[in-house]
Amino acid sequence: MDAYWHRQTPGQPLFPDLLWSRPENRLAAGKLLIIGGNLYGFAAVGEAYAAARENGAGVIRALLPDALHKTVGHIFETVELAPSTPSGSFSQKALVECLANAAWADGVLLAGDLGRNSETAIMLEKFAAKYSGQLTLTKDAADYFTAAPKPLLVRGSTTLVLSFAQLQKLATGARFPHAFTFGMNLLPLVTALHAFTEMYPTAIVTRHLDTMLVSTGGQVSSTPLAAPPDSWRVRTAVAASVWQMQNPAKPFAALTTAVAGPFSP
Repeated sequence: MDAYWHRQTPGQPLFPDLLWSRPENRLAAGKLLIIGGNLYGFAAVGEAYAAARENGAGVIRALLPDALHKTVGHIFETVELAPSTPSGSFSQKALVECLANAAWADGVLLAGDLGRNSETAIMLEKFAAKYSGQLTLTKDAADYFTAAPKPLLVRGSTTLVLSFAQLQKLATGARFPHAFTFGMNLLPLVTALHAFTEMYPTAIVTRHLDTMLVSTGGQVSSTPLAAPPDSWRVRTAVAASVWQMQNPAKPFAALTTAVAGPFSP
């Protein structure tokens, strides 16, 4: 009945071959673009940038609104700036820079701290529609899509690293027939994730009952957490991005391995 459910022990990955085959050369380890930030905060981008190095990304580039140009010049090794709104978030004109930088990258992470702005919402919607590569979203980047998620869910090559509350909103917005509830046990949750990712070509990574859950293509893995961290989404999204861009043909194995770590690159 649950042949699609794979149980993983922390620190003991289900797919050890991915560890053995990790790129030893930085040039072969993938190029990651991290997009996020607004005039009043870019902590998620900073956290993601540092975590990408720790997770073994080959080359990392940050893309932030140009309202931050006086602030970020000496913080990131490689940073690009895109047009911003008067309030300091990405404007619609930032789409050109987002697509150009995404064409350079092997994977894109929308890391969050984007603020709430209608122009940013339009830009992100257009970016997700025009960019066909591996895209990972977390924190408020995912919030931009939870009310009307179907264009994002059907694009393929999408990974959503979500809190359980965000997963609930996503399922509601997609009119998914099975409810995700905080009181549900692990088995019905695994069953619901199995059904959701059979319906949509999207990967879901979430946390519930001190367990990390990964689901894509109808397959589900669960990894218990010995000491669940309070802040986990950005670091998990980075690990998911790096492992996927290094193993593009094995998304389920890559994501399951990403939540089993950390491992030395």
